[in-house]
Amino acid sequence: MSNPIENYAIVSDLETAAMIGSDGSVDWLCVPQFDSPACFAALLGNGSNGFWRIAPVGAQECSRRAYRDDTLILDSWWETGTGAVRVTDFMPPRSNSPWLVRTIEGIAGCVTMRSELRPRFHQGRVVPWVRPAGACTVAVAGPDALWQSADAPVDFLDCDGSTVAEFAVPAGRRLTLMLAWAPSHLNDPPVDLCVPAETALKETGDFWREWTSQCCYEGPWREAVVRSLITLKALTYAPTGGIIAAPTTSLPGCIGGERNWDYRFCWLRDSALALSCLLRSGYREEATAWLAWLLRTIAGEPADLQTVYGVEGQRRLPETEAPWLPGYEGARPVRFGNAAAGQLQLDVYGEVIDALYRALRAGIPVQRHMWSLVNAMMRYLQKHWRDPDRGLWEVRGPQRQFVHSRIMSWVAADRALRMGALLGRNGSSGEWRAMRDAVRDEVCREGWDAEQCSFVQSYGSGSLDASALLIPRLGFLPPDDERVRGTVAAMRGLDHQGFLRRYASNGSGIHGIDGMRGSEGTFVACSLWYAEALAGIGQLDRARDTFERVLGVRNDVGLLSEQWDPQAGRQLGNAPKAFSHIALVETAFALQRAGVTPA
Repeated sequence: MSNPIENYAIVSDLETAAMIGSDGSVDWLCVPQFDSPACFAALLGNGSNGFWRIAPVGAQECSRRAYRDDTLILDSWWETGTGAVRVTDFMPPRSNSPWLVRTIEGIAGCVTMRSELRPRFHQGRVVPWVRPAGACTVAVAGPDALWQSADAPVDFLDCDGSTVAEFAVPAGRRLTLMLAWAPSHLNDPPVDLCVPAETALKETGDFWREWTSQCCYEGPWREAVVRSLITLKALTYAPTGGIIAAPTTSLPGCIGGERNWDYRFCWLRDSALALSCLLRSGYREEATAWLAWLLRTIAGEPADLQTVYGVEGQRRLPETEAPWLPGYEGARPVRFGNAAAGQLQLDVYGEVIDALYRALRAGIPVQRHMWSLVNAMMRYLQKHWRDPDRGLWEVRGPQRQFVHSRIMSWVAADRALRMGALLGRNGSSGEWRAMRDAVRDEVCREGWDAEQCSFVQSYGSGSLDASALLIPRLGFLPPDDERVRGTVAAMRGLDHQGFLRRYASNGSGIHGIDGMRGSEGTFVACSLWYAEALAGIGQLDRARDTFERVLGVRNDVGLLSEQWDPQAGRQLGNAPKAFSHIALVETAFALQRAGVTPA
C-alpha cells in the first residue's frame, strides 16, 4: 500500500525537490531539475521503482515530524523500544550539484538504524551499476550518477542494485549520509560532498530564515501563510524564476482513476497568481525574477502563447505514458509531459496582462518591449475573445464558451487600459474600452442564469463553476452587486461536506464537461475562493469557518495538495500544489482586510 499523499513532506534546493514520507523514505526525486526524469519513483509504484529510506530497523513510521521554524529543514523523531533518534533532512540551495543531506542524531538509548538506497533511473525503470569509489559509492546508468557518502565509517553493502547499511546510533552520536547527482561522465564525486554537514545545515537554515524574514503578513494566520510562502519558494526554479505547479506527476484526483497529470511545469495562470501573492507578501525579488522569466518565455507571436512551459521556457512538453509504473494506488496511466501545452485557454491572456499591470503598479522596473507585448496580445484578443476554448480547467472534452475565459478577456482589456493610463500611452484606448464593454455586456447576458440567480460555467450550460467566485476579486462586478451575492449563494450546489467542488458531475460517473471517467475530490483553491467571496459579501463568520476548515486539512507539516476527499479524509492530486498555497495566502490577506478574526 502506498503512503497516503498527506504523509509526504518536501525538501528543495530551488531547482528540484525530494518527497519524503513519514516512514523516512524518499519516494520521489527528479534530477538535476524539477522536470528531469525521476531516479526515485516509488511514489508511483513500489520499492522496485526506486527510493532511499533511513529508519530504525523494524520501525514503520516516525513518531512525529516538523519543519524547523521558518525553514524547509525537516526533523523526524523516532522512538523505539531501545531509544530515540532524530533524522534531519534538507537540500542546501544549489551551488553546484543537487544534493540531499540526511543527519541521524541519537537522542536517548541506542537505536539500530538502516539505510537502504535503491536508485532506479529514467522514471523508476533503469537499474544502475553500483560500485565503490574511494570513500563513496556511486550508482551509474546512462547520463546519470548518484554519489553517496557518510561523514563517519559506515559499511555499505551492494545488494542487487541497492546500497544497504545498518549502524548503531547511541545517544549523543551524530552521523550524516549525503547523496549527490552528477553527470556520469565525471570521474570525481561532486565537491558538495566535501562540505561539513554542520556547515551545510547552518547555511541552509540561515538562507531560509533570512528569506522568511521579508514576509510582511502580520495577521492571525501567520504560521500558515509563512509555510505556504516557503512552499512557493521551494517550487521556484531559481536559475530562471519560473514557478512550477507541483513537484510531482500523476498523483490522482480519484484513487484508481485516470485524472493523472504531470504538474512539474510552469503554468502561466498559476505563475501570474503567484506573482500577485509574492508582491503582496513583500517578495519583490522573486516577483521581478518571475516577470523576467515571463517576458522571455512568451516572446513571439501572441497566437503562439501557451498555457504551460518548461522551467527554462521550453515549449515542447510531449505527453507520454509510462506503462512500467503501476501508478499511485493503481491510478493509471502514469503520464510525463502535459498535452495542455497545446490547448487554447484564452483566460491566460488576462492573467498575463493582469500580472504585468500589478508589477507596474508595484514599481518593478518595466522592460521597454513590455508595452509592445501588451499591444500584441490585445490585438489577438480583439479578434479571438469570442472563440470557444478549453478554459481554466483544461478540459479534454469539446471546447466551450466558458464564462471565466470571457471574464478574463474583460480583465485583459481593463488592465491594458489602466497600464496605458499609467504609462501615458492611450493610442488604442478607444478600441480596448469598446471591447471591455462588449465583453461585460455579453457575459452578463449569456453567462447569467436567472433561474439559479447565478453566473454559470459556459453559455447555455446551466452548470455551476467555482471560478465565478473570482468575479469580485477581478473587479468585474463589486461584492455588493446582487448578481455576485446570488452567485455566492448558489455555490452551495457545489458543496461536499463543507468543501467545494470545482464544478458539478453529471451523476453518471463521467464528467459532462470533459468526458473523463471517475469522480474527483473537492478543490482546495475553490474552497478558499469561497471563503474570500463570503467575506466580501459580509458573511464573516462563514468566511472564517470555511477558511479554517481548509487549514484543518493541511498535513502535519502544513502542506496542501490539489484536492481533498472529505469522505475518505485524505488528500488527492499532485502535492504540494502551488495553486492551493497561493489561494491560502491570498485568502488570509483578504480575510484580514475584511476584519475576520480566528474563532
